[in-house]
Amino acid sequence: MRILVVEDDLPLRRIISTILKEEQYEVDQAENGEDGYFMASSTEYDLITLDIMLPKMDGFTLIRQLRSEGFQTPTLFLSAKDRIEDRVKGLDFGADDYIVKPFATEEFLARVRSLLRRTGKMGLEGKIAYGPILLDTNQHEGFIQQEVLKLTIKEYELLFYLIQNKEQILTRDQIFQRVWGIESETTEAIVDLYIHYLRKKLAPFGYEPFIRTVRGVGYMLKE
Repeated sequence: MRILVVEDDLPLRRIISTILKEEQYEVDQAENGEDGYFMASSTEYDLITLDIMLPKMDGFTLIRQLRSEGFQTPTLFLSAKDRIEDRVKGLDFGADDYIVKPFATEEFLARVRSLLRRTGKMGLEGKIAYGPILLDTNQHEGFIQQEVLKLTIKEYELLFYLIQNKEQILTRDQIFQRVWGIESETTEAIVDLYIHYLRKKLAPFGYEPFIRTVRGVGYMLKE
């Protein structure tokens, strides 16, 4: 799962990113509100952590702009502003949760997990499933009927993204941005190749047809 950390304090931004990376999350960083807005509106993230007092664009403006444009990425405010008025304002503008700095690492991670569970991004016990397909998000392994799928890292990330968005059509561009990232040196053709790889992993179990091709658009995971 990919998380965007928007924080202008470099030492704190590095600490937050390190905490998340140690929990096996992929992390992108932005040091000001304008960069954070651009990244959040051009790349699919599973969660955004957001400061309020940011240069170029404050956190309130950033989240209000994203929500007005239809972006519903779960967002957690991390702010030194501890007044009730600021907390209410942040939540009213579209944030999903608010935690005051300084905060304990355990509480921060618990809030992250809670938001991911609430939005269906993570199972209650670190597992996500669709039909007989089960992914262990802690071990980054896939299973069908207790048989290990032996997925590569990118195959796992691709299957995870398909399960997250089950029964929804995903364009090649959406898949490419989420699994490989906009800074990848490869092209969107890699999506078709890894769909082929993933189908081959599902074929021995008879679930290859779960990954449907939507001609001219992309793919969809559907029984």
